[in-house]
Amino acid sequence: MYYVEILKKNLVFFIYMYQSCRSNQLRPFRRLSKSLIFSLSLLSLATMSLATSLSPNCSGTDTVVATTPLVTFLVRVQETALRTFGEEDFDPKLYVDLSLKFNLSKTQKAFDELPRSGENGTVSAEDLKVFIATYFDDAEDDLVYYDPVDFVPEPEGFLPKVKNPEVRSWALEVHALWKKLSRKVSDGVLEHPELHTLLPLPEPVVVPGSRFREVYYWDSYWVIRGLLASKMYETAKAIVTNLIFHVDTYGYVLNGGRAYYTNRRTCDVELVRKALPALLKEHAFWNSEIHKVTIQDAQGCNHNLSRYYAMWNKPRPESSRRDKEFASKFLGNSEKQQFYRDVASAAESGWDFSTRWMRNTSEFSTTSTTSILPVDLNVYILKMELDIAFFANVLGNKSTMESFLEAAEARKNAINSVFWNEEMGQWLDYRLTNGTICTESETWQACNQNQNAYASNFIPLWIDLFHSDAALVENVMRSFQGSGLVHAAGIATSLINSGHQWDFPNGWPPIQHMIVEGLLRSGLKEARSLAEDIAVRWIKTNYVGYKKTGAMHEKYNVQKCGEFGGGGFYKPQTGFGWSNGVVLTFLEEFGWPEDLGIGC
Repeated sequence: MYYVEILKKNLVFFIYMYQSCRSNQLRPFRRLSKSLIFSLSLLSLATMSLATSLSPNCSGTDTVVATTPLVTFLVRVQETALRTFGEEDFDPKLYVDLSLKFNLSKTQKAFDELPRSGENGTVSAEDLKVFIATYFDDAEDDLVYYDPVDFVPEPEGFLPKVKNPEVRSWALEVHALWKKLSRKVSDGVLEHPELHTLLPLPEPVVVPGSRFREVYYWDSYWVIRGLLASKMYETAKAIVTNLIFHVDTYGYVLNGGRAYYTNRRTCDVELVRKALPALLKEHAFWNSEIHKVTIQDAQGCNHNLSRYYAMWNKPRPESSRRDKEFASKFLGNSEKQQFYRDVASAAESGWDFSTRWMRNTSEFSTTSTTSILPVDLNVYILKMELDIAFFANVLGNKSTMESFLEAAEARKNAINSVFWNEEMGQWLDYRLTNGTICTESETWQACNQNQNAYASNFIPLWIDLFHSDAALVENVMRSFQGSGLVHAAGIATSLINSGHQWDFPNGWPPIQHMIVEGLLRSGLKEARSLAEDIAVRWIKTNYVGYKKTGAMHEKYNVQKCGEFGGGGFYKPQTGFGWSNGVVLTFLEEFGWPEDLGIGC
């Protein structure tokens, strides 16, 4: 959520550029490094099982990839634990993250032999605790602490614009969190992967924190941006290497590093040469038949755009009971399967969950993610197309460069034709008239644009093709300032207080960063002033929250400076990878004057 998104293709070579080339040589490579980071990290993807085929069709027989026997068994343990221990403080993800001490057959046999009582076959709390302690290792044991080789307590050249000693001291504490969040896959996972839902990776990782004990796709982009600010180039490079490994192994980057997420040194150009094929695979995935939708505009021109479509039509293993509970509102099996697919697709988006995906904003069961063409997803793919063209040019592949420049121009036109709303000055998600049914094309209708205010409506500003247009930026900036999304402590995700975590009053680090950076890159004085104002608000709420709680949080309440966010289906988490990355990135860009206070 998440995200998209979502790193493979560009980064590795350019991280080294950041570190090894002097500033007068570096300028041409700064774009390379950030492009590579972006394109390998941003498009969050969560198809929920081991994929053997990614060629679904439109005949009504979509490919649905099967889950693993281990995940299926752990879901049984999870459901039993819920009946035994009750809902209070119950985290379903914990149980599908457990590792086996013995083989699956022996463990299943012992589980099936547990004494049970009542109609539901409830296992006593004592028996279940003994069983779990006997047959499972802790959920955190498959990743072990790793001491990153490039971490130093105060890197040379760290945040030179931060002059306030109080802010600098705090920034160094945030920097030190990278060491606490660094892990590597245990030898046990590498030697016996069949006993773990954690997927093997070749390099060390940085985890988000708390219950998120594995790597995540679109989190990685902001983690890497923070690592670059911390001068931890080798750690950043390792993250990209792992993402390339995902593509080489599974055919695309996974939403997260678990089996139940698998359905969703010199200035050396050879690293780019290795990464580019992985990026091409990822682009092909997002333009496959099931993801691509054609919309015909009023002039009869066809535009191809992409949507989220998880290859999954069952309850999510990490949230099985809750998914079944909502699906019980549907009578037919096909309706339930479609609901499960739409929920998994929302998780694939990184925005899990939000009224953005619901036909009725007050009813979660109306989630219909596969019926929506999202603005931000298509912006990320547009950025990917531009980056592929750029790197193909670096490698001297003219035909690939020209092909992807054409694809980027076509997608830009599609984004403007389908999403842009001139009256509102925003790009709006588009709901498909024909739902998830595959058709040759459908005709654009203004009434299908979602006119609710979401922060995603402004994500196109992040891309050069949009923020380089000064008149457009001025128009969108006025709309943004009048949207109601800007609050005392940052940008709200939406204006709808639904109780879901990707809605009001929560603000999320990636959203703050993308909008701030888009405004900043426009070069307009007023836009830079607005960008800096938002960044200052965000830095302050992170600082005050840290001082109050001793932790960085995954999201914040934008109405109350220093308050972390809430809502959703799990307790608020700390750590936190992308929060650390965004704060350090903002401090690197804007600094902090010595005489500027940091409190709310």
